[in-house]
Amino acid sequence: MDAYDEDPRAARGPDGSTGARPPEKPEAPETPGGPESTGTSENTGTPENTGTAEKAGTPENTGTPGSPDTVLSPDTALSSETSEGSEPDRTPPGQAPAPAPDPARRGLAALSPRYQAVAALAVAVIGVGVGVHLLMVFLSLAPQNTVSKQHGKAVEAWVFPEFEQNWKLFAPNPLQQNIAVQVRADVRMKDGSVRTTGWIDLSAQDGAAIKGNPAPSHTQQNELRRAWDFVTATHTADNRPVGMRGALSEQYLRRIAVMRLYRTDPTSRIGVIQRVQVRSRTLNVQPPSWSGEQVPDKPLYRMLPWWTVSAAEAAGGVR
Repeated sequence: MDAYDEDPRAARGPDGSTGARPPEKPEAPETPGGPESTGTSENTGTPENTGTAEKAGTPENTGTPGSPDTVLSPDTALSSETSEGSEPDRTPPGQAPAPAPDPARRGLAALSPRYQAVAALAVAVIGVGVGVHLLMVFLSLAPQNTVSKQHGKAVEAWVFPEFEQNWKLFAPNPLQQNIAVQVRADVRMKDGSVRTTGWIDLSAQDGAAIKGNPAPSHTQQNELRRAWDFVTATHTADNRPVGMRGALSEQYLRRIAVMRLYRTDPTSRIGVIQRVQVRSRTLNVQPPSWSGEQVPDKPLYRMLPWWTVSAAEAAGGVR
């Protein structure tokens, strides 16, 4: 049936004609561009694009914040403040905001005044001690001057023997000898008899402790060697001590010998050491085969006299 044909069931008008149905809306012809390019109802006539009365008439979208007729909701005010870059106040109502921490109070400044004073005093004492020690070591190594001449005894008492410095490593002729320090002792046994031990090679004990050890102790490497250098530097050729340093060197080496004997010698461990005697065994390092240099290969001994061990030194030995 055509759109303009009469409907037999339609009511007739006064003139006897029958009503006609309204024509249907003709379909728009399709174009190659599709709905996107022809402006169909999806883009032009839909309520989403034209805006409904509810969206267009709300104060949030149409009102101006500065106008008197505009009423801002709390959400709108919060969003406007946040958009301007300021942080919203999240403090609960009725509660004072927490004080912000002071970034300047860090380290010692964060302590109370009493602890600050204690820390400052400790730092000052440590600084003074380090400064005095460095000054004493410098005066012991520097050429003689007015200060070292007037206060030489105080400098030696501070430095020797623990902090003495040795610069033989940088000498024009480095040491080319193997020097071994050996000791023997007279030991009083429990029955009252006195027994003399054989010669004990203390340097060999240090060498055995250092060999194969990736991190040997400073005492195993240098204590005995430096003590012997101290003795030879402060004694004459006939083994007489020179001044206060000579006597101090004897006491230092004697204490080392007594301590080592009580640790390693079985005879000394069951008795009491009465006196000790120290000697050195010096053997020249032989030159290579291609060198024509001739060096004696026989050991040379230097024998020191017997030293009496006091009761305090004997009791101070480590058993």
